[in-house]
Amino acid sequence: MKAKAAIFRGPREPIEIKEYELPEVDERGVLIKVSLANICGSDLHIWRGEAFSPKGAVMGHEMTGRIASLGSGISTDATGKPLKEGDRVVYPYFQFCGACRPCQHGRRTACQSTLQYPMTSADVPPHFRGAMAEYYYLPPGNPIFKVPDTLSDEVVAPVNCALSQVISGLSISSMKLGDAVVVQGAGGLGLYCTAVAKDMGARIVIVLDRDQGRLDLAKDFGADVIFNVDEFKETKEIVAQIRKLTDGQGADVVMGLTGVPTTTYEGLRMLVSGGCMVEIGNISIGGKVPMDPAYMVLRSLSLKGVAVYEPWALAAALDFLERNREKLPLDRILSHKFSFEDINKAFEMADRGEVVRATISFED
Repeated sequence: MKAKAAIFRGPREPIEIKEYELPEVDERGVLIKVSLANICGSDLHIWRGEAFSPKGAVMGHEMTGRIASLGSGISTDATGKPLKEGDRVVYPYFQFCGACRPCQHGRRTACQSTLQYPMTSADVPPHFRGAMAEYYYLPPGNPIFKVPDTLSDEVVAPVNCALSQVISGLSISSMKLGDAVVVQGAGGLGLYCTAVAKDMGARIVIVLDRDQGRLDLAKDFGADVIFNVDEFKETKEIVAQIRKLTDGQGADVVMGLTGVPTTTYEGLRMLVSGGCMVEIGNISIGGKVPMDPAYMVLRSLSLKGVAVYEPWALAAALDFLERNREKLPLDRILSHKFSFEDINKAFEMADRGEVVRATISFED
């Protein structure tokens, strides 16, 4: 049996839809029928040629689906819930090798081979390593989590990237109850980050963006204060406003989610002494910003990067969605839905900023 996959052919080149034979399922593997696959900001960076360019690989990584074939050695999910074919599931899109120095020293999220699986050419079996395909093959050793019946595919689809990333990022920031948090960017990551920060007990969450529609939506996700950065002439004016809102101190945590290098420099200026900035959005190699090491040293600032998360974040994400499904407009994260055949149109619209987050549907 064959199935279709969307193949990356180069920066701004038309994405090719190609057929491959479905793989045999290993005893500990799972074949998943993809329901929805979202266009994440990093997918746009790849498509534009601004980040690593895995030519020949299946596009996408943010997805959800149903079990099509379950390996004989698997009977439960990572939390012990019974699994069967047809169950809706989420799972990491990456693999930890377990053998490199970071993995051996307990730093799996810095694994040197983390993204080798999704970035491998689709011509190499098991072919289906990306989200934008009719099927996804979850290799042996990767955890899998059953999705509660109360959550729709549209609400769940961003779990294995956007939501889990910000949960992980806020966790490593050591954010505490009553902290002040600045969120740079009100796209999918920023909206989730706003809601999660409030859920974790942030006293005030300040969201920055230049798209007023996204900022207005951030208010619905719990933002206490929104600032349109285009209304300020200089960064120091924004910093002054943040200090005014935080008793003259600055934010305890700044979450960098825009993918714009200059915002890293700006974010560090928004921190209180001893504060932490977590950078998630910047994945394009070569970005440069001015840096004053003495400013960081004398203020004891921390700057941390997050590329992937520990799988526990997936379980936390599902729990967060269940608890907040009637409180937050979670269905508004995915603003546009496209058919698989319209995948190139979806990327073009997302590239022009005409969507909050676009999703590709594989349902008939």
